[in-house]
Amino acid sequence: MTQIAFLGTGVMGVGMAKRLIAAGHNLSVFNRTVEKTRPLVEQGARLAMTPRQAAEGADVVFAMVGDDEASEHVWMGALDGALAADLEPGAIVVECSTLSHDWVIKLSAAVQEAGHTYIDCPVTGYPHMAANGELTLFVGANDPDLERARRFLDPLCIEIIHFGPIGNGTAYKLVVNLMGSVQNAGAAEGLLIAEKAGLDWNTVGYALSKGAAASPQVIQNSKRMIAGGHEDNVEFSGKWRLKDTLYGLRLAEKVGHEARFGIVAGKIYHMLVESGHGDENETKVVDVLRNNS
Repeated sequence: MTQIAFLGTGVMGVGMAKRLIAAGHNLSVFNRTVEKTRPLVEQGARLAMTPRQAAEGADVVFAMVGDDEASEHVWMGALDGALAADLEPGAIVVECSTLSHDWVIKLSAAVQEAGHTYIDCPVTGYPHMAANGELTLFVGANDPDLERARRFLDPLCIEIIHFGPIGNGTAYKLVVNLMGSVQNAGAAEGLLIAEKAGLDWNTVGYALSKGAAASPQVIQNSKRMIAGGHEDNVEFSGKWRLKDTLYGLRLAEKVGHEARFGIVAGKIYHMLVESGHGDENETKVVDVLRNNS
């Protein structure tokens, strides 16, 4: 039976790890906040106290963490990083986190130098989609490596979109998340203009759901902006939206493009985080814009 390590069991990782357990794999799990591993341990996963301990003897290692710093810690920690473990020869490393492009290239080189296979595999979807195996995976890997990894990826998703070599999956994820940042900020601005024009917000939200202009994300987030309660059931926090925006802007700069709308969105999410609402849902941006208009 395949031995899998899963590093990072937050709101997305816990659902993904449950899917791998349900698919019949042995799992070792690590999370900095041990309490978040409890649902997995109750389903038979083995709790590890360090990434290295989780990865010992693993055939496959997944990671789903918040940012470059957390990724570097779980993989490259000198004493307790997963790459310091005695992995099975040619183990498959699947990094599902949304990371900067530069870090993915650096990390993948270290993994390959150690004799293992790297799958660049950021995901899109919400926590309930992770729990139901309904994610979409944006993969950067060569064809043979992807085929080796596919049976471990399939339980997580409804579709795998292959963008080419390592780094391309992350590049697309950063592009689409930067677009999402602009859309979300634009939705908040539009709702506030509608409010000042005397339009009923519920009617506006309904009309958005019926029109062609709004993406599924705008429709969903507009409903939350209208309803309020941004501190409850946080699906994507303001601080992670800011992080993704900044990583996207860094990629734009790297490829020589001035992301004008993205720069404005970054300033708006910086305002959200600086005002003390970084742990609330990203939709809190509508209140921050209202209070600073």
